[in-house]
Amino acid sequence: MSDHSNQNSVISMRSMEIIVALLFLVVGFVVMTGSLKLGAKWGSDGPESGYFPFYISLIILVSSSITLFQAFKNKEQGEESFVDREPLRQVLSVLIPAALYVLGVQLIGIYVASALYIAIFMVWLGKYALWKAAAVGLGVSVALFMMFEYWFQIPLPHGSLINPLAIFGLQ
Repeated sequence: MSDHSNQNSVISMRSMEIIVALLFLVVGFVVMTGSLKLGAKWGSDGPESGYFPFYISLIILVSSSITLFQAFKNKEQGEESFVDREPLRQVLSVLIPAALYVLGVQLIGIYVASALYIAIFMVWLGKYALWKAAAVGLGVSVALFMMFEYWFQIPLPHGSLINPLAIFGLQ
């Protein structure tokens, strides 16, 4: 990992292993209880619906328990950095806008959200002029709209909160 001091470390490797193991324990438990409700036995005509999910979740629970036990047992690993501030900042500078884009697709539709996403990224990270970014964002969205809505006749999400395309009579 990193050889410099842990002053720039956001979280340690040990803490991350504990967090991930706990999350997988929760996932394993949820899948196991769901598979038990479906039936996790071998019936007269073969496996019931929850048979395979039950055993997969059992593997997840055992593996996560072992990882959690090792993370608590291994104290010296607590010094090792999982991620430093600058790399985390770079990842979040892409992850947060991507999450907002997914939310935007649900609320205002894929075409408007895509135009905004492309234009904002071009200006913010690419340092392009606003007019170029707006032209590319709009051009890509119009091309996708034509391709999916008219040529393939596959409607993509138009937005549940508002439908900005309805302003132009495009539904």
